[in-house]
Amino acid sequence: MRVLIGVTASIAAYKAAEVVSDLKKSGADVSVIMTEHAASLIGAATFRGLTGNEVRTDLFEGGTKRPLHIDLARDHDVLAIVPATANIIGKIACGICDDLLSTVVLSTTAPVVIAPAMNEMMYLNTVVQENIAKLTARGYSFVEPETGWLACGAEGVGRLASLEAIVGAITQAGSQGGDLEGKKVIITGGPTVEPIDAVRFISNKSSGKMASSLARVAARRGAETVLVTGPTGTAPPAGVRVIEVETARDMKEAIAPEWETADCIVMAAAVCDFRPEKVKNGKIKRQGNLTLDLVPTEDILSGLSADKGDKLVVGFALETDNEIENAKKKLKEKDLDLIIANNPLREGAGFGSDTNCGHLIYPDGRVEEIPLMSKLDLSEKIFDAVSARLGSIA
Repeated sequence: MRVLIGVTASIAAYKAAEVVSDLKKSGADVSVIMTEHAASLIGAATFRGLTGNEVRTDLFEGGTKRPLHIDLARDHDVLAIVPATANIIGKIACGICDDLLSTVVLSTTAPVVIAPAMNEMMYLNTVVQENIAKLTARGYSFVEPETGWLACGAEGVGRLASLEAIVGAITQAGSQGGDLEGKKVIITGGPTVEPIDAVRFISNKSSGKMASSLARVAARRGAETVLVTGPTGTAPPAGVRVIEVETARDMKEAIAPEWETADCIVMAAAVCDFRPEKVKNGKIKRQGNLTLDLVPTEDILSGLSADKGDKLVVGFALETDNEIENAKKKLKEKDLDLIIANNPLREGAGFGSDTNCGHLIYPDGRVEEIPLMSKLDLSEKIFDAVSARLGSIA
């Protein structure tokens, strides 16, 4: 995916560097245009170093066969303005093009994503809101700002949206025509929570980061993406439909109607293997030792494989010993199409980390080692395999 980022003169301009960095990590080819005043807040060298591409600022810069703004308008899949000031929003709404960024916006036919950042009084000003409404009606996508502390020292709406929300909106806008276009993918993530009494529960340390990365990549590659997730503190990617659950039984019931129309499921959730046989309505008082009778939770994977037809079922095997052997056994017993074996005791692969490592294991016995890499990169590898298999079925 080729992304063109426009940076304008909001105090949040430094956060555009985080957006660029995250997009690069996901494999996007990123270029940057800066307005004259944005260059007073953050240096072009920062973006040049992050992208490996020249940073453009001058409408009349030479060195291209066609006018620069035409080349830039044609050579990307999505244009995002991060952050967007009231000034650039007003220019676009009124068709004014008096610098390189505004000229490229009016010249492009690619999707345009706009992430406003400004003082609350400016953002809520009637003129700004009318301009946003006008552009929304014309097909521009807005990533709404958050409420929080602003640069002026006040608290209110106008704070630049989160990194996750902005990158998600960009990847969604640029996903048209991806290799998973027309496919429906279900991803499960996070832990399940199995109650003991009214206030206590059994769970695990899953952060949901792997599932969030998988969902982001699936959506970017064009799939209709459904994330069925247990409780996590991870914000879901934009463009992904989220179904929140708690118990293993909840997860199984949430998946069932989605599975009817899905092409693939990736079970990245850390589903508890056991739950208390009986749950007390109130709180169990502390008095001596407590014995819990545990029973197995629902075997979601086996149920999906039994009714999969041409659908793909991808599983994860979290193993601390003999991970390849145990993962192969799970793949065979549950009739999976791919399994990812990983050991949380390895450095960089533990719960809550942004990286992972392990092995991809296929039904024909092939084992592909996964060196330590970001969870986004691992998600790309998983969907490379999924896409190839879905393509052969089609």
